Amino acid sequence: MAPRSAASSFPVAESRPAKRVRGPAPGVAAALGVLVAGALLWTFAPDSGAPGETLARFVEWAPALAHGFALNVLISIGAIAIGSVLGLAIGALALAHSLPGRIARLWAQVFRNAPWLVLVYFTTYVFPFEFTLFGTTFPFPDWLKVTLALALPASANIAEVFRGAVASIPTTQWEAAGSLAFSRAQILLHIVLPQCIRRMLPPWMNVYAIITMGTALSSLVGIHDLIDTAQVASSTVARSSFTVLSYLATLVIFFAYCYPISLLTRWLEKRMGNV
Repeated sequence: MAPRSAASSFPVAESRPAKRVRGPAPGVAAALGVLVAGALLWTFAPDSGAPGETLARFVEWAPALAHGFALNVLISIGAIAIGSVLGLAIGALALAHSLPGRIARLWAQVFRNAPWLVLVYFTTYVFPFEFTLFGTTFPFPDWLKVTLALALPASANIAEVFRGAVASIPTTQWEAAGSLAFSRAQILLHIVLPQCIRRMLPPWMNVYAIITMGTALSSLVGIHDLIDTAQVASSTVARSSFTVLSYLATLVIFFAYCYPISLLTRWLEKRMGNV
């Protein structure tokens, strides 16, 4: 009988993985950093005046700031709605190898790489301020022009999202449906598209968050959005501490609106990845 070694006579402790200490979420850390930096700028701002009076003036301007941000949200919703409809059509055309398919792919490449500010200036100054239809004159407001300008890159990005979602569907499904005498349009509409909707939702929400942040460009063409309202308020009050507080509030408002969209996007990606 072989002798037992000394090492084998003692129980071996099982190694347990060390617990990972989780710090704050990146978004929470970023928000705290912005608030701390803003508080320091407000504290050391020259000619800051009494903090109570500055806060009182900010409360007076708060409804105007909220109204300006509501216009940002309206522009973003209109841009993503128009861009989604147009992007789905362009993405479907881009799957074809015909001339319309090449034009659709060119559309996607052009507007994905076009500067947004150039598009905003283009739609603002090229489109008329009003148009006549059947003898009736209708105004063409600037906020609607900015909506159309942001809908162009939105459509290009959504077309690419749709193309990627379709490409992720196994080719065996196309072949199986084709063997059942389905046309290509029927396969796309009834079999592929329902599967693509779930895969498109997270990147679609990312596009919407980016479009929402892009609405800040509308202030450069005279739209009374949140940025423009903050500029008017800063010029009216003419106090450096109020200017710091106004732009800090602007940053926090955009962050508070877009960061939950980012969290929901990550949650959907994890949930759909487990399905």
